[in-house]
Amino acid sequence: MDTSKNEHEVTASALNPFSQTFFHGTKADLKIGDLISTGFNSNFVDRQLKHIYLSATLNVAVWGAELASGEGRERIYLVEATGAVEDDPNVTDKKFPGNPTMSYRSTAPFKVVGEVIVWQRHSSEQITAMKEGLEKLKKQGAMIIEE
Repeated sequence: MDTSKNEHEVTASALNPFSQTFFHGTKADLKIGDLISTGFNSNFVDRQLKHIYLSATLNVAVWGAELASGEGRERIYLVEATGAVEDDPNVTDKKFPGNPTMSYRSTAPFKVVGEVIVWQRHSSEQITAMKEGLEKLKKQGAMIIEE
């Protein structure tokens, strides 16, 4: 029996066992192996965006899920990049020096590798305050996402 092919496959996958995993909060119903790609409406503005946004912190993804538009259950996915990732300029240096929220974006798809099932929601008061703040920015014309 020739086992060289199986040994090669195991060795190849063992070379990169720890890829950077990010979080993506949404209401989209996705499965492991699905790709999150551009071309869909944003969770925060009424248009399609050129980038996919994600974070290396769970808290930011929780906000993404809680503030996401649409129907359905709030979800947080573990995702891996398939291409280059850059700091999200909408928060980096514009609102916070550096990137303390560890927020990123990419034009390349992200592969769903898992789902966070148990996570702590923000209080209803915090969510209401955040939604009111975002609505105020929209009315002022200040809800601009740099693409």
